[in-house]
Amino acid sequence: MKSENDRPEQSGTLYIVATPIGNLDDMSPRAAAILSRVAVIAAEDTRHSGRLLQHLGISKPMMALHDHNERDKAGQVLARLAASEDVALISDAGTPLISDPGFVLVREARARGFRVSPVPGACALVAALSAAGLPTDRFLFEGFLPAKPGARKAALERLARESSTLVFYESPHRIVDTVRDIGQVLGGERELVLARELTKTFETFYAGSASSVGDVLEADPHGSRGEFVVMVHGASDAEAAAGSVEVDRVLALLLKELPVKKAARLAAELTGSSKNELYQRALEMKAG
Repeated sequence: MKSENDRPEQSGTLYIVATPIGNLDDMSPRAAAILSRVAVIAAEDTRHSGRLLQHLGISKPMMALHDHNERDKAGQVLARLAASEDVALISDAGTPLISDPGFVLVREARARGFRVSPVPGACALVAALSAAGLPTDRFLFEGFLPAKPGARKAALERLARESSTLVFYESPHRIVDTVRDIGQVLGGERELVLARELTKTFETFYAGSASSVGDVLEADPHGSRGEFVVMVHGASDAEAAAGSVEVDRVLALLLKELPVKKAARLAAELTGSSKNELYQRALEMKAG
């Protein structure tokens, strides 16, 4: 177990800095101050982030760190930290690592004992949830759903009995198909809220049943523009219970012919449920 006392002597700090998701006035004074004093800024897209720094009146060396080069560039950042230089990590918008690069770097920095400090700010999923009117005591963030229709529907089927509010990010060219798939797999009456272009001039919320939101989205000439946060009401108690009955039925049939471990694995593949949970349930069924 590592603590702050285990840090290499005189090492730098890696700051994880949240940036605006649209409205540049959402940049916090603390975040701006840190960007102005670090030795270098690691940015997902240096051209995009360069415009933010220009707006803030900050001139700092930048390096690109994105999904395709993170493993290679992480070493350069770690070397700077070891040389007692502070580094800031930013993404194109919002909080780094939330469906954005940075995991490899942060994990390695912590493993080596460097201080990693968050600088909170905008996060699209939190902003969207706060204004959606859906339950927020429990929610499940799934990032982006698969791009291919078959894989996307399979992912939704796996989540069909989840009682927490579901949250996804989606791109404009797939949003209509994704909403239609949600209606088909989770039910056309499942409550759905879309947040589009948060904090920007054309910020829009679409709310209603999955079927009605799909219709409104297709009719809206701006419906396929901008970035989306998709939020879906979790399954009702009845839907969750019905799913549990179906899982038990599948598991019971498999246990008649197969060992517990294999039955649990096949049931997980068929139902989308957790293999570990089904293994425990299979043991209970065997014992009972």
